[in-house]
Amino acid sequence: MKKILISIAILIIFEANAQQTDFVTIQNDNGVTLGYSPTSGVKILTIEGKKFKDLNKNGKLDKYEDWRLSVDERANDLAQKMSLEQIAGLMLYSKHQAIPLNDKGFGSGKYNGKPFTESGVKPWILSDEQKIFLKKDNLRHILITSVQSPEIAARWNNQMQAFVEGIGLGIPGNTSSDPRNSGQATGNTKTEFNAGSGGEISIWPDGLGLAATFDPSLIRKFGNIASQEYRALGITTALSPQIDLGTEPRWYRIYMTFGESPELSADMARAYIDGFQTSTGKDEISDGWGYKSVNAMVKHWPSGGPEEGGRDAHWAFGKFAVYPGNNFDMHLRPFTEGAFKLDGKTSKASAVMPYYTISYNQSKDKSNYANGFNKYIINDLLREKFGYDGVLCTDWMITTNEGKTPDEFQGKPWGVENKTIAERHYIALMAGMDQFGGNNVIEPVLKAYKMGVKEHGKSYMRKRFEQSAVRLLKNIFRLGLFENPYLDPQESAKIVGNPEFMQAGYEAQIKSIVLLKNKGKVLPIKKRKTVFIPKNYYPSTKDWWGNWSRPSLDYPIDLELVKKYYNVTDFPEKADFSIVFVSSPYSNNDGGGYDINDRKRGGNGYVPISLQYNSYTAIDARSHSIAAGDPVIDPSIKDRSYKGKTVNVSNASDLSTILSTKNQMGDKPVIVVVNINRPMVFNEFENQVEGIIGRFGIGEQAILDIISGKFEPSGLLPLQMPANMSTVEEQKEDVPFDMECHQDSEGNVYNFGYGLNWKGVIRDERTVKYGIKK
Repeated sequence: MKKILISIAILIIFEANAQQTDFVTIQNDNGVTLGYSPTSGVKILTIEGKKFKDLNKNGKLDKYEDWRLSVDERANDLAQKMSLEQIAGLMLYSKHQAIPLNDKGFGSGKYNGKPFTESGVKPWILSDEQKIFLKKDNLRHILITSVQSPEIAARWNNQMQAFVEGIGLGIPGNTSSDPRNSGQATGNTKTEFNAGSGGEISIWPDGLGLAATFDPSLIRKFGNIASQEYRALGITTALSPQIDLGTEPRWYRIYMTFGESPELSADMARAYIDGFQTSTGKDEISDGWGYKSVNAMVKHWPSGGPEEGGRDAHWAFGKFAVYPGNNFDMHLRPFTEGAFKLDGKTSKASAVMPYYTISYNQSKDKSNYANGFNKYIINDLLREKFGYDGVLCTDWMITTNEGKTPDEFQGKPWGVENKTIAERHYIALMAGMDQFGGNNVIEPVLKAYKMGVKEHGKSYMRKRFEQSAVRLLKNIFRLGLFENPYLDPQESAKIVGNPEFMQAGYEAQIKSIVLLKNKGKVLPIKKRKTVFIPKNYYPSTKDWWGNWSRPSLDYPIDLELVKKYYNVTDFPEKADFSIVFVSSPYSNNDGGGYDINDRKRGGNGYVPISLQYNSYTAIDARSHSIAAGDPVIDPSIKDRSYKGKTVNVSNASDLSTILSTKNQMGDKPVIVVVNINRPMVFNEFENQVEGIIGRFGIGEQAILDIISGKFEPSGLLPLQMPANMSTVEEQKEDVPFDMECHQDSEGNVYNFGYGLNWKGVIRDERTVKYGIKK
């Protein structure tokens, strides 16, 4: 009886520890550390003095369980063991998952049938929906968005990994994220690809801001730090970098690119991916891959940059990328010369995502299928010509049905709108795709398999499915997830956003700031001067799902932060200078370029995208669009021209704020700080103010450190700033550096590579290397 009581006590202690840590680790002498959950049913095998996880619970060591073997050998062995349903599940990539899920709307779900706030469960518990798609649909690739904290993210990871470890062949989950480290990612949710991060994480500039440093070594450092934070959160695939060539200034997503230079974009892409994917020293498993590596899913092949009229392909109104300058090949260079030619040992980006767009008239077979369905774009070019054999994942929701009108945010099956959901899966598979973004459900993949069997036979389709399975599994094996996918939540809390990482991000923010104008060398301005900062009007705007925000009038910066540098006054006449914070012009719908009310009035629905604050009429627009066609929802529209139409931007009041502030300040200096999300027209206010500073998704403290002279500006423009909207209309969507640029009152031209420091126009090794435009 005494022995039984002792055994029970030991078991209680073991179970308590297991509940606290969620997993058990076993260290192999001169080998890997194994981690497993006591709840998963996995046993440990001892072979020749080494420990292995019996993931399929068959009592013997299978090749895929043997960590001594190569990734290729293990992946091939496992793919052959997988059922058709298991491979089909591996091809799924989940819809967006917040931790915990939201109560309603985008990223929502239930816990024991109730919204999270009513459920009483811990925030790291798996939702009802997550349990279903992990078990019933065999899904193993999960896209997460916001998290409450790093510790909660780590605990959710452990719950998820324990759950899938106990199912079938014990294949670990591969969790991914869109970019999390920019100020715009940590702000309010606006878009499906920028849905917040949550928790403390190091903050860096967004894509254009990183490019503005013109420093690939800094970007590699970012990748190295961000990958450590990602792994501490349980994230093993980054849905980044976005290396579309930013040649169309009106495109909404240009702020996430590395700008319009193919040379700079290629160098930045290479450095970013090397930083994310490379493990060294004890962290390396083999070939540069290891426990600190994060797969980089580079996007968007073959570039979504040349959107016609700047309209974005998240909507039917923006489905076409056009090449009026016959410049298709240049848009491939950030991939072929950057992402696929790394300096590090991992060799190339481990995954690629094509964009939603139809690369209009670029396929030799004349098919105008969107890139994810296009055999020429995927198989003939990417697979065969450029020899890419990594994972290819569709962008999210390309197999889903589109909305009822071109402005409705739903599925994006461009070019195959008339096909069924299952047929779209089949077309993508036959084009060379491996995975379906935003699909939690296995059924259409299995239907696609049956279509293939009917056309090609069972042997062919089994081989085709195993081919994708091997690619997908290699990206999991390389990171050591089969051995130990578990995290110590306390350690995660120490890693994510630690002071060293925060400082590195802050230094990058400083380096990304571009000083555009400094009339009479008014900057820097010594501390303890008195500053006037006007309030900004924030109009009601519509998000991607049709929800309207509430208008407000508020300060654009925390005045308590400002008071650490300057005295603050509400009265311009008492101030020594003023700082006006504004954003580059934007529209209600950030995709822009379509107005459903125009369509209801009998127009074609297409309107200009303006890069100026004042009302804009498109006098110089094309008389006829290059591409057109909505075969299902609006087949009558054969021309998308918006010539002669007039639009107003949502934040037109920013211009009024600048000009009224200058009138109130008189001869005293006004410094305008612009958050540049895309190129803009400066001629509406530039000659009225003394200073202009450009920032790219970073915080206000870095701006104040520049204004006060703590740091000297060093950033350079990664894009041209247009002289007017006429040059915007006349430029070609696929051609870089083809606009007339703004020239300011000091004679400086706001061209690619332009920037000031305290001495004047910057001329250094960066401007020499990247051929800065005069």
